[in-house]
Amino acid sequence: MTGALLCSQDCRIRNVPALADVSRMGEILATLGVKLERQGDNLLINASHITQSKAPYELVSQLRASFFVIGPLLARLGVARIPLPGGCAIGARPVDLHVRGLQAMGAEVQIEHGVVNAHIRGRNKRLQGAKIYLDYPSVGATETLMMAATLAEGETTIENAAQEPEVADLANFCRAMGAKIRGAGTNTITIVGVPSLHTADYAIIPDRVEAGTFLIAGAITHSEISLSPVIPDHLTAVIAKLHAIGAQVVEEAPNRLRIVPGHHHIATDIETLPYPGFPTDMQAPFMALLTLCEGDSVITETVFENRLRHVAELTRMGADIRVKGTHAIVRGVPLLSGAPVVATDLRASASLVLAGLAARGKTTIQELQHLDRGYENLELKLRKLGAKLQRTQVGVDVESHAMVPNAAIALPVAE
Repeated sequence: MTGALLCSQDCRIRNVPALADVSRMGEILATLGVKLERQGDNLLINASHITQSKAPYELVSQLRASFFVIGPLLARLGVARIPLPGGCAIGARPVDLHVRGLQAMGAEVQIEHGVVNAHIRGRNKRLQGAKIYLDYPSVGATETLMMAATLAEGETTIENAAQEPEVADLANFCRAMGAKIRGAGTNTITIVGVPSLHTADYAIIPDRVEAGTFLIAGAITHSEISLSPVIPDHLTAVIAKLHAIGAQVVEEAPNRLRIVPGHHHIATDIETLPYPGFPTDMQAPFMALLTLCEGDSVITETVFENRLRHVAELTRMGADIRVKGTHAIVRGVPLLSGAPVVATDLRASASLVLAGLAARGKTTIQELQHLDRGYENLELKLRKLGAKLQRTQVGVDVESHAMVPNAAIALPVAE
């Protein structure tokens, strides 16, 4: 959505889920003068008349991804004023990599009173190509700098770039608008700036984290589920760990996977890493599964320092988990018990839903605003598989219930 700011014509983005974060980003773009129209899962975006260079704090503070507007705004207008971002409280996630990269491209950047002020000196108001090395392969910094470089003068190289599929997808979208980008999906991305970009009609990739969540849902309830559309190569690390516990994941078609749980599941260790390593977004959901695996598992969180807050809630349900720094030692238990729990962030909320599906009795999950940030109609999709859960005024009530054995359903995974 922020990439569409680079284009002064209409753009159509297909496969857009109805998520709280998508709505909030739409509100932020609207305050900048962008026109948006939703048609089912298609989003029409027209950024031909950007009237503002400053995003509003009250919206930016709720959404980490809102900071992505700084690169396209700076590239289009030569100036951008963006408050420091908010979002899930899972770690510091500083923006210094974004700032240093924009400075390398000729922008002057100051942070005052919680606002990042960036502008380009000179008559032509264009960023300049540069060689940029990222101290850490940050997805956000890679995407911000890649977008900014599409309209820069000259060639930009980003070394130690993030390799996540979402980076490659954004690059493909920019290329559809006429950008010259190569190497996206590797650790070196090269962008040759062009004067302007043009209209594009682009379908985005399936959400690998939602797909992984459904694979775990099948494993934790000992239910076979067939899932599409997915891109199996994007789920390699998750599939490997499912195999390690004794489950099988079968590729039924190029875009369809089936989870076949084992008779019993055994413990395994996990360390979160940048792609192609095990994704930090799958750590909490997989922890829910490991609470019921035989033996001891060690989970090491290396990406975000505060991403183990769901441990306390899983423990309320009978899980045996000890935390030491960035490590969680999970000792498998025979069963979990339903309990009232509170979601602390987006992926923690998914882990509690998964735990509730496998727990004995009723689990009530509160603070669903986190869940709605990244999952569209999760309870409806799970009910179609036979799960017992419903949304109430208090939260989501989940009852222990294995999903339909051998269920084969094409789930419209949030894209």
